[in-house]
Amino acid sequence: MTSLGIYLRGVLMGAADIVPGVSGGTMAFITGIYDRLLGSIRSVDIAFVRKVLALDIRGAWEHVNGGFLLALLLGIATSIVTLSRVISWVLEHHPVPLWAFFFGLILASSLVLVRHVPAWNVARLVCLFTGIAVAATIALAPMINLDIGLPGVFFAGFLAICAMILPGISGSFILVLLGMYGPTLLAVKEFDVSYLLVLIAGAVCGLLVFSRLLHWLLQRFHDGTMALLTGFLFGSLLVVWPWKRVLLWVDSSSGSLKPAQQAPVLPDAFLVHTGTEPQVGLCIAMMVVGFTLVWFVERRWGQEAGASP
Repeated sequence: MTSLGIYLRGVLMGAADIVPGVSGGTMAFITGIYDRLLGSIRSVDIAFVRKVLALDIRGAWEHVNGGFLLALLLGIATSIVTLSRVISWVLEHHPVPLWAFFFGLILASSLVLVRHVPAWNVARLVCLFTGIAVAATIALAPMINLDIGLPGVFFAGFLAICAMILPGISGSFILVLLGMYGPTLLAVKEFDVSYLLVLIAGAVCGLLVFSRLLHWLLQRFHDGTMALLTGFLFGSLLVVWPWKRVLLWVDSSSGSLKPAQQAPVLPDAFLVHTGTEPQVGLCIAMMVVGFTLVWFVERRWGQEAGASP
């Protein structure tokens, strides 16, 4: 696999991670680099630290497969820096068609993950429906307000990165539930160094801890874990359903009101409750575009992704 190919996969992962409900881990999985990614993350261990302390930089670089991680991180950073402004603007001015696009992405991603559970049985179906139930409960619950300064930013980074490496759960989805999605997009847009450094510190800690747990689960309970993650992805469709009714408003740190709890409704009810045109035709078209994009990625790299992580 060339460095350009890894970079482009990073671009896909970064683009997915900006979207509330779409997982960069899903993109890593369906493009065939998931196992390699987990292996590189787990290589940041005691042996790596010893090499760094001994100033064996070349050995440390090779130990963690540094060339792979560098190309991937550059691709992820490219997407985050270039797309965060665009998505922030569209979320503000055209939220309904954008959520419809997200819905198509997630629906297609969940169907991709279903194919990677080789044989369904009662236990795996229980895992699937447990994932759906947990995600749906979280999606319909009131938003948690973590706007408590830098400790909240650290905790948000810790949880979000855990979700980002899972095929089936989105880090941005977690940020939405924690009430930190908007502040994080704003921090990226305005390059708030202190905010971003604390967020990255939390993410690094979460990454080192959770990658080992995830590897253990996939090694011992692969099919059940994948079924559970697929359920999470199906359940998260409630989060990105384009037509929602706000049940609870709260004051934001800027003094304006922001939704703290929402429930999905049909387009007609959306028009009644919000007075906003549901744009059904455009939304369906955007769903198809999102679905087709994931289908194209899976068709292009799905054969490589057939190997289990």
